[in-house]
Amino acid sequence: MKPTLFGYGLTTKAIARKLGGGCSFYDDNCKEPYKDDMGNTIYPSSMFDPDNSQMEITTPSLPPKHPLIEQAEHLLSEYDYFLGTNALEKTPFTIWISGTNGKTTTTQMLTHLLAKRGAVSGGNIGTPLADLDEKAPIWVLETSSFTLHHTHMASPNIYLLLPITPDHLDWHGTPQQYEQDKLKPLKSMKEGELALVPKGLSLPKTNAFVVEYDTNTFLCDYFGLDASKLSYKGAFLQDALLALAITKVLFDETDYALLNRFRRDSHRQEEYIDDKGRLWVNDSKATNLDAAVQAVNTYGDKTLHLIAGGDDKGVDLRPLFEVLQTKDITLYSIGANSQKLKALSKEFHIDLKEAETLENAVRLIDQAHTNESVALLSPAAASFDQFGSYKERGERFITCIKAL
Repeated sequence: MKPTLFGYGLTTKAIARKLGGGCSFYDDNCKEPYKDDMGNTIYPSSMFDPDNSQMEITTPSLPPKHPLIEQAEHLLSEYDYFLGTNALEKTPFTIWISGTNGKTTTTQMLTHLLAKRGAVSGGNIGTPLADLDEKAPIWVLETSSFTLHHTHMASPNIYLLLPITPDHLDWHGTPQQYEQDKLKPLKSMKEGELALVPKGLSLPKTNAFVVEYDTNTFLCDYFGLDASKLSYKGAFLQDALLALAITKVLFDETDYALLNRFRRDSHRQEEYIDDKGRLWVNDSKATNLDAAVQAVNTYGDKTLHLIAGGDDKGVDLRPLFEVLQTKDITLYSIGANSQKLKALSKEFHIDLKEAETLENAVRLIDQAHTNESVALLSPAAASFDQFGSYKERGERFITCIKAL
């Protein structure tokens, strides 16, 4: 039986491809039914009839109030399909990594450490579960809150939850629901399985062994780690310690030298020195509040020129401004929430320059930037109001600097 697929996207296309095509998709962007080159039929979402479907798998991004989700009677996530219904001949050992920020970096770090043991990574990191090697002994899965919301059967062998702050409230509705979705895996975990979660959350009843952490000092003391052996700072240091904590639990192994050789992705606190010797930091991947706070705290011992703004997804940005008012900072606003930033800057007495565009912000900063200050692009917002992606925004930032 081939499932009905909601959304004609990366996740669902991979499932159809694994099944040899011939699947039925329902997609909001489809106006008239058509067939693709795999023999799949794509229908408008309005044509879905739950009476003619025995199993539905959704792309993670469809929100709970979407008509397809509300009509579905046998809804699964890709995690449920591959890890909860025995769709795989042999289920690998799975480590799920979630949180508001740092998911990708921590997933990559842990996969880097476990590669010699055959680990592969996927999920929200870009590789759908359908495309992962079924024979790999360990799957390290970056797991979004969207996927967790839609997952009801599958559960991890180890669940690592990074610190969370309210995000995607336009999707989840409330901070409480966002937190509940992030903690959902604990409900189905079994005795002997490990959940490593931030301290202070409202934990559900669970059979898992739960370790609640707060500081790097706690992680070092509890797992016997030495932070001084790592060449990371700020949020990246905690990501590294959490990755090492997992390898310590699984294999009693702490390979500091191997982890120090890891190279993180571009657009995440990526430092660039211009021709005048001035520091510019491309943190375009900071698409939410907490990521921007981390960046500001990392570089906040210097005079800061901060570029922020975009689509903030309805999040209250006051916690960011509470941090900004303790720094020597000038804020340069861009994007869709510029008026919101202007109002908050006035309330918190932050020096604001209304740049409107990234190009204008870089030009304005150029007039004031010195070898003693830091120019930081950490938007605390998504990029889609002005760019195709956070990568495009980050690349444009570097291009503008080079053009000065």
